[in-house]
Amino acid sequence: MKRCVWAESHPLLIVYHDLEWGVPVHDDRHLFEMLLLEGAQAGLSWLTILKKREAYRRAFDGFYAPAMAHYDSRTIKRLMANDGIVRNRLKIAAAIDNARAYQRVRREWGSFDAYLWQFADAGSRRKSVVGAGSIPTTSSEGEAMSKDLRARGFRFVGPTICYAFMQATGMVNDHVPGCFRFKVCNALRCVDTRRTAR
Repeated sequence: MKRCVWAESHPLLIVYHDLEWGVPVHDDRHLFEMLLLEGAQAGLSWLTILKKREAYRRAFDGFYAPAMAHYDSRTIKRLMANDGIVRNRLKIAAAIDNARAYQRVRREWGSFDAYLWQFADAGSRRKSVVGAGSIPTTSSEGEAMSKDLRARGFRFVGPTICYAFMQATGMVNDHVPGCFRFKVCNALRCVDTRRTAR
C-alpha cells in the first residue's frame, strides 16, 4: 500500500494519514481543535503534537471554546505545569485568545465551518502535486485565511500554519497521486456533512 512519504516513519503518522489527513471536516469543534493543534506545532514536528493530542483534549476541555474563553491566569499556571502539552506560555495564551475569537466568528457567521470554508473556494480542491518533495507549504488561500484570522484576533495562524490546517481538514487534497488516499479524498470532496458543535 503506497502512502505519502511523510507518513511512513511512525505508526501514529500512518493512522493519521490513512484516516484523517485530507478528509473534509465540517464540524466546528474539530475545526477549532485542528487550528489550535496546528498552531501548537509551530517550530515542532507534527508527530510531537500527535503524541500529545489526547493530553491536549483533556487539558483544554475537549477544545470546548466557551469553557476555554474563561480561562484565567490560574488556568495558564496549571497548563504551564502540564507536561502532556507544549508548555509555551505564548501558545497557551494564544489558544485562549483564539477561543474568544472563535466565539465571535460563530456569532457573526453562524458556524466556524461556514467562515473557514469560504477560503477553500466553496469546496475541497485538488492541488497540483507531482511528488513528495513538491507538496506546497502555503498558498494564496492560506495567506488570505491567515490575514483574516489575524484581523479577527486569532494568533499562531500564519500562512504556513493555515495551509497545513487546510491540508489536514480536507480543504485541499495534497496526497501525492501515487498514494492510496489520493482518489479516496478526491471522492470525499463532494460530501457535505455540515454540522456544528455546541
